[in-house]
Amino acid sequence: MYKPLADEIRPQTLDEVYGQEHILGRDGLLRRIIDSGNIPNMIFYGPSGSGKTTVANIIARETNRQLRRLNATTASLSDIKDIIAELDTFLVPNGVLLYLDEIQYFNKKQQQSLLEFIENGKITLIASTTENPYFYVYNAVLSRSTVFEFKELTSQDVLKAVKRASGIAAERMGEAQIEHGVLEHIASSSGGDVRKAINAVELLYSSSRRPDGRMLITLEDAETVSQKSALHYDREGDQHFDAVSALMKSLRGSDTDAALHYLARLLTAGDLPGACRRILCSASEDIGMAYPQAVSIVKACVDSALQLGLPEARLPLAQAVILLATAPKSNSVVAAIDAAMSDVAKGKAGPIPRELQNVHADGTGFEREQGYKYPHDFPGHWVRQQYLPDNLSGTKYYEYGDNKTEQAAKKYWENIKGE
Repeated sequence: MYKPLADEIRPQTLDEVYGQEHILGRDGLLRRIIDSGNIPNMIFYGPSGSGKTTVANIIARETNRQLRRLNATTASLSDIKDIIAELDTFLVPNGVLLYLDEIQYFNKKQQQSLLEFIENGKITLIASTTENPYFYVYNAVLSRSTVFEFKELTSQDVLKAVKRASGIAAERMGEAQIEHGVLEHIASSSGGDVRKAINAVELLYSSSRRPDGRMLITLEDAETVSQKSALHYDREGDQHFDAVSALMKSLRGSDTDAALHYLARLLTAGDLPGACRRILCSASEDIGMAYPQAVSIVKACVDSALQLGLPEARLPLAQAVILLATAPKSNSVVAAIDAAMSDVAKGKAGPIPRELQNVHADGTGFEREQGYKYPHDFPGHWVRQQYLPDNLSGTKYYEYGDNKTEQAAKKYWENIKGE
């Protein structure tokens, strides 16, 4: 019976697991828990191919627990009931170790059906997810579990698995001549996903036989198999929010190269709207009054990108990113509006001053007329009068930034107002 290469070389002990030294190293907390034999309910959080399922299998084997597997994308409430029905029978005398893959796809009722049994210890839950469990797992389950984060593997970690897979594939299908750099390319282009890398090795060996009978694995074939595979991305998941956050922070930090890198990741994944939204936001949030013209330039670039579509959209968006990354920075806009909105949210509103109210009320019983002073009738187009409600009079929300543009505006108004 055919057995996928990725299953055949799956590690059987913790020492064979690739990466995850921070939790599985000799003094790692998860390793010490496993060695103790007292397994709590756990949630494994991390990208695909980082070893979550492998470690769950090892835990079941080393603790002599009956392992039951469910995938939340296809499992139903009846599947959970079937497992619960096995409890207290000869089938599972020591209870069940339930490995629930992709727990974020279980609804609240499905997750809550496990609570009684994971609390009394009859079911030990090991759930895995590629999404942040603090957003996707219900609090009742989360509070009864310990979260362990599995990191994306480095290319060096993956290369170890690739070399081992290549050796086993050669025993299975025969020795093949491998061009220089093939295994390294597979490891570096897998995006830290060991399973993806091993599948690539198996596919290359399977297709390596040439018409003349030779078995040859070329770098060109490896590049074809692994094209775009290095990118972990989900438009509605953690990868999306991490990528747009990294783009925004790189723009804010004036790192042009990093900003271009994260823009490239978004565009390679086809997330044109996500890239446009972040770039537009940065123009006001991080550049703002230091270079007010950036908003109109960036808007023009985004409009061009949306009209062009990919792949040409990369050009105006790259222009916008370079402009924003190299522009002077000021957060005075976001600081000012956030402070104002905070006061409004706290109920610090108060009646609008009579001078600013609509003139339709004049002469209809009010104790005085509006008395509004029209600034354009005064020197410098400014006149002193109260605009904020009485309870906020004198409040300062906007503080001039220390950049050239805002300091020039500050000096101008200090001269006008005689401050």
